[in-house]
Amino acid sequence: MTYKEARVYLDKVSKYGSVLGLDTIRGLLRELGDPQDDLKFIHIAGTNGKGSVLAYTSTILSEAGYRIGRYVSPTVVSYLERIQVDGKWISEEMFADLTENVQKAIARMEAAGQAIPTVFEVETAIAFLYFKKMNCDLVVLETGLGGSEDATNVIKNTVCAVFASISRDHMGILGNTLEEITHIKAGIIKPGCAVISATQKPAVREILQAGAKENAALFYEVQAEQIEILEEGYRGQRFSYRDWTEVFTPLAGRNQLENAAVVLEVISVLVRAGYQISEKAIRAGFEKTRWPGRFSCLREEPVFIIDGAHNEDAAFRLRESIKAYFTGKKLIFIMGVFKDKEYEKIAEILCPLASSVYTVSLPDTGRTLRADELADIVRIFCPQVQAEPDIKEAVEHAIKEAKEKDVILAFGSLSYLGSVMELVSETRKAEKEDIGYD
Repeated sequence: MTYKEARVYLDKVSKYGSVLGLDTIRGLLRELGDPQDDLKFIHIAGTNGKGSVLAYTSTILSEAGYRIGRYVSPTVVSYLERIQVDGKWISEEMFADLTENVQKAIARMEAAGQAIPTVFEVETAIAFLYFKKMNCDLVVLETGLGGSEDATNVIKNTVCAVFASISRDHMGILGNTLEEITHIKAGIIKPGCAVISATQKPAVREILQAGAKENAALFYEVQAEQIEILEEGYRGQRFSYRDWTEVFTPLAGRNQLENAAVVLEVISVLVRAGYQISEKAIRAGFEKTRWPGRFSCLREEPVFIIDGAHNEDAAFRLRESIKAYFTGKKLIFIMGVFKDKEYEKIAEILCPLASSVYTVSLPDTGRTLRADELADIVRIFCPQVQAEPDIKEAVEHAIKEAKEKDVILAFGSLSYLGSVMELVSETRKAEKEDIGYD
């Protein structure tokens, strides 16, 4: 099987849709020899910030000399980005070989009359096979959707169950209240593991604490009042937290400081458990962490930022960062969202800050909120709005409108931000050629 054939096969599997539950993934992994049982995990759930927590944690542990698997969803730059070891993506050849193994296992399941796995279950099985093959010391694992019924929750050997900020998202699937959503996310807590959480709303905290107590797990929560901002800007920030002083992260956004504090709590737990992680590895890990699509600066003059703010809580956090870094600047927005998101609330929170907004349709035509429909909503909060026929024109028009000191911000679904990154890179290259750079 070639990589292209593997992707065609997965596209075919994706037509079966998404089904929550663990029976099918258990059956598939049993056919594959249960590779996950030979691995240890740091399992991360949450609504916003879990990807950043994963990026920090895995980079620090790799700096400490451990072989670390990463399982990420969704991705921004490349499909292969979702399965990594020590920050390096799985190769096309390896991905194709493992997909073929999984395909054969599914054929055996079909012959036995068993249910067909979903595409996320297939990808998760491929990841576990790869991490076992690579002899990973730890796997930093991000849940796909929710917690208890998510395919990643088939694992047994959880060292840390980690919770980034939990808020309302995926209503109707995970639940209609914050409490219902939290109960499902708390399902990743395993007996005897450590539970580490960002600062949460009281109702969320109570549920996570109860889950920890039920599983005889120690509970740790970030003390937000002990985070001290020393320097901040869209190019990075320096902070102190508890006994850690003058820590630098290149990731911008006020929310990143709490994500970083979560990671420091995780590292403390691992050190107490016997893992050898030096202060040098911690500082180097933070400094080397890169996480595309999370308040990432793509260019200067004008500044061009991308951010995957796709729900109400993320929109509030993005607004806080905009006000911290860009007060007094002219703001030009590009916005694209899925139709199952709280797009009215996102527009209400962010669009009054903009002088103009370009709305776009997303590559996933089945889930996208069309640019013209989104423009009708945005127009309530920012009268200067234009629905664009494609993402390329939105980027070109925003850059053309902006002067050197202005700020362009593309936000919403992560699914289109990879395209924005490529387009901005192309414009920068073209500008250099126009002024005679090699």
